Amino acid sequence: MQKKPLAVVGGATASGKTALAVELCRRLGGEIVSADSMQIYRGMPIATAAPSPEELAAARHHLAGILEVGETFSVADWAALARECVLKLHEGGILPIAAGGTGLYLSALMDGTDFESFPGDTALRGELERRAREEGSAALHEDLRRLDPVLAERLHPNNVGRVIRALEVTLLTGMPMSEHQRRASAGDGGYAVCALALGFRDRAAMWRRIDRRVDAMLEAGLVEEARAVYERGAGRTAAAAIGYKELLPYLRGECTLEEAVSLIKLRTRQYAKRQLTWLRRDKRYHWLWVDEFTSFSALADEAERLIRESEAGKIHLSTNFCRPEGQGVV
Repeated sequence: MQKKPLAVVGGATASGKTALAVELCRRLGGEIVSADSMQIYRGMPIATAAPSPEELAAARHHLAGILEVGETFSVADWAALARECVLKLHEGGILPIAAGGTGLYLSALMDGTDFESFPGDTALRGELERRAREEGSAALHEDLRRLDPVLAERLHPNNVGRVIRALEVTLLTGMPMSEHQRRASAGDGGYAVCALALGFRDRAAMWRRIDRRVDAMLEAGLVEEARAVYERGAGRTAAAAIGYKELLPYLRGECTLEEAVSLIKLRTRQYAKRQLTWLRRDKRYHWLWVDEFTSFSALADEAERLIRESEAGKIHLSTNFCRPEGQGVV
């Protein structure tokens, strides 16, 4: 059976993933499957750097802005929806382009990880959530480091939901969740994948880009958005968005805005480093160094070339749904 083509655009925050994915959709006849654990929510466009109205008009986006802020969501939930979405795009001869900064989501899709086989236990989960509230996330992360050092290395202590899920699976089965993931992975998910990752050779350039984005978010109304989201009853997942939790002390009158903004920039840099670390572990990614290209057009040209010359591109181009090279898609 012929594999189904799948293009992936990952990378650090503020690296230009959405803009590149939109341009690739125009050139290759694709649609975007959002792989961002925060853009899944409605009403959080500034903090999550959601696609602009122009980007939404230029390329169809799936799995973006589909949940209310009070709802919880897991990688298993996303993977199930993403596979269904990708299948429908394939049936229409459209190239799925999974784009976003949540590396775990992208890996789950590419690998075909079977999350349905992981058991759950409401009582145990409740006990772990109680411990997280009373003892703090660091205590649970230390337990995970003892039981599953491989996964603990990948998960930040503040990612409480995933730490709890990892402990739940490990304690119930007696096997580290990282080993479950390794065994459950089908290796390629049935897809011919061309995975691209955006990064910067000059780390300082990336930091400056992140700082500019945070400044732009504040000018766009990040403080007001954070206040509104908390007033709407943000759930655990949505409330963890970088920008919101750092602004909460300011909204409570516990620190200055300048102190909160400084922390947002620091946390965003730390997040970018974790994103890059995750992607570097996966040898399937072709790295595109943004600061080595003279223009966005040149970057897009190289990304398009890599996809066209990959197995995924050749399969997609062999269909009648993709226009010949150079004609683009309106």
